[in-house]
Order: sequence, then structure tokens, then C-alpha cells
Amino acid sequence: MLHFLSAFAALYAFWLLLSGYFTGFLLGAGAASTLAVIAFARRMAVIDREGHPAHLALPALLTYWPWLLKEIVKSAWDVTKRILDPALPISPTLARFAPLQRSDLGLVIHANSITLTPGTIAVEVAAGEFLVHALTRDGAAGLAGSEMDRRVAALEGR
Repeated sequence: MLHFLSAFAALYAFWLLLSGYFTGFLLGAGAASTLAVIAFARRMAVIDREGHPAHLALPALLTYWPWLLKEIVKSAWDVTKRILDPALPISPTLARFAPLQRSDLGLVIHANSITLTPGTIAVEVAAGEFLVHALTRDGAAGLAGSEMDRRVAALEGR
């Protein structure tokens, strides 16, 4: 029921955003269209815990997005400085570490967050182990037990 309600709310809000009209008939037509889309999606079995992750901890999610954006900007600035200043070290490194996440969704969120952050790329993702390429040894050393690892685990409710 949680997936149904959150999917309805998300799709209806999106419909309202795109429509921009708020007459009674159109609001009703939008609600009916949203219900039809959800009925089709349930029939096709595409609304599940990973396709529509309504079970993620909302407070953690609302603090994670701004934090990730801040980390992306900080990493982009660091990579830019290393490119422009040849005196700063670049030491490409592969690092393996065990993430805290246990679900596939948590592993994907963590791996994508690593890849979104400039200077690091998740090369290999397996249950219980990540292989990450980092631009510097310091960046690679900071992966295990990192703030990102802890925050993504909080999204899972751990």
C-alpha cells in the first residue's frame, strides 16, 4: 500500500507540474490517468521495492542529496586544482573495500555516488566488496568507512 500511495503521489504531482491547469475536470482526469498508469504498472509488476524505493528513510534521503551535491562540488574543485597545478600529486590507485550496504539498491546507490564524485569511479561492485579507481592515494584511503558509506547505509535503515 505504501508503494501505491507514494507512486500515486509522485505521478500525480508530476502530472500537475507538467499540466499547469487546475480546473476540476482536469484534476479529475489527471487522477484517473495516474490510477490507470499505476494499474498498468502493477499488472506488469514494475512497482517493487527497487523500482520505486518508497521504503528508503525519507529524512536520510533529504539530507543525503544536498550532502552528495556538496561532495561533488568539493571533489570537482580538487580535481580542477590537480589538473591546473602540476605540483599537486596525481597517483592513480585501485582500492578494494567492504561497504556497509547489504541490499542491491544500497550497493547501487553507493556505487553511483562514488562514480558521480569526480576523481573516483566504481570499477567493480559485488556483494560485500567494491573495487574503486581513485585519482589519488588519499582519495583511495578514505573510501573504507567513509561518510558516504555511512550515509548510504542510513538510507537503507541501518
